[in-house]
Amino acid sequence: MDLFKKIETDKGPLGQHSDRAHGYFTFPKLEGEIAPRMQFNGKTVLTWSLNNYLGLANHPEVRKADAEAAAKWGLAYPMGSRMMTGNTTLHEELERRLAKFVGKEDAFLLNYGYQGIMSAIDAILDRRDVVVYDSLSHACIIDGVRLHMGKRFVFPHNNVEALEKQLQRAMKIVEKTGGGILVITEGVFGMEGTQGKLKEIVALKEKYPFRLMVDDAHGFGAMGATGAGTGEEQGCQDGIDLYFATFAKSMAAIGAFVAADTPVIEYLKYNMRSQIFAKALPMPLVEGALKRLELLQTKPELREKLWTIVRALQSGLKDRGFNIGNTQSPVTPVFLQGGKDEATRMALDLRENYGIFCSIVAYPVVPKGVIMFRLIPTATHTLEDVEETLRAFEEVGKKLKAGAYKGAHENDLPVVPALYNT
Repeated sequence: MDLFKKIETDKGPLGQHSDRAHGYFTFPKLEGEIAPRMQFNGKTVLTWSLNNYLGLANHPEVRKADAEAAAKWGLAYPMGSRMMTGNTTLHEELERRLAKFVGKEDAFLLNYGYQGIMSAIDAILDRRDVVVYDSLSHACIIDGVRLHMGKRFVFPHNNVEALEKQLQRAMKIVEKTGGGILVITEGVFGMEGTQGKLKEIVALKEKYPFRLMVDDAHGFGAMGATGAGTGEEQGCQDGIDLYFATFAKSMAAIGAFVAADTPVIEYLKYNMRSQIFAKALPMPLVEGALKRLELLQTKPELREKLWTIVRALQSGLKDRGFNIGNTQSPVTPVFLQGGKDEATRMALDLRENYGIFCSIVAYPVVPKGVIMFRLIPTATHTLEDVEETLRAFEEVGKKLKAGAYKGAHENDLPVVPALYNT
């Protein structure tokens, strides 16, 4: 068979819906200034789908720093990888400040979060080692684990008892191979908003000789007394051996970093293939990240405003009888009962008739019969935005229970131009 022939009949689990979803549910275009209200499908919508936790994307000091850095450096400098010709004093300064902020000896700046954590996992592990990871780990962790040539075990989400059993299995293997054990979890799980049980996992170190890697993409900047992340929130940052975070959430930028003891970071600098063989992060992004980190540290009112909105939204949903799961973070899921067609109709109603744009998740990401909407509060939302959203959800929730979104068949789905004629 021709390699591409299978693509004609099997577009993949997401691609199979592309004919109906493209341009509306997948690859939508939110246009205008990054803000709670943007343009979508020719209308102004109140959006809850941007991970701009602290509202830094359009903060005037950030915009000024970005513009000045771009004018000063252009987008090409520095040329080459960090190892060869792309290292600068500012790259190293950003690493020092990040390490100090999260309470680690050293840090390594990464171009992207996804490829960064994949490459870090690949660099740390060899075939003698065993990796144990949470079942709800982000795709970047799963892909990093797939690169591992040795044994890998998964434990049910946040089930520390099951983790311990997997550690016992891992111990038997490394006793024979002479390898080590790496446990990987997340600070905040970005789909359901639960926190990883970091403190309980760290406590297991008293019984088992493993190292702990935490992906804190959604926790960095938003969690903890100073915003230093979920480890700070739970009082166990010292027990995290490899702390990873991305700039794509609270920093509203491009880039990431991993922080650890100095010998570990030195090893990663010389062994992470995604950094060794990739061009260094351009200088405007480095200067922009320095400004964002400064604001994150010196303007606690941004984090306070975020949590004001989080509490108002989450308590308002619960007061109206909505199931928001066990979220312990700004990530706000809303779980409802219904099929994919009902989910589609409900999302269309929210966007087209109520002007509410939020991400929708259905099977196979969640079990059959479950609809999940994910809302991401930010410091730029207002309490008025919250009230408008609560009213909309209250109304569509009643419609769902009354069966208003049921249809005879798929062709009954409401038609909007952007959904079918892109």
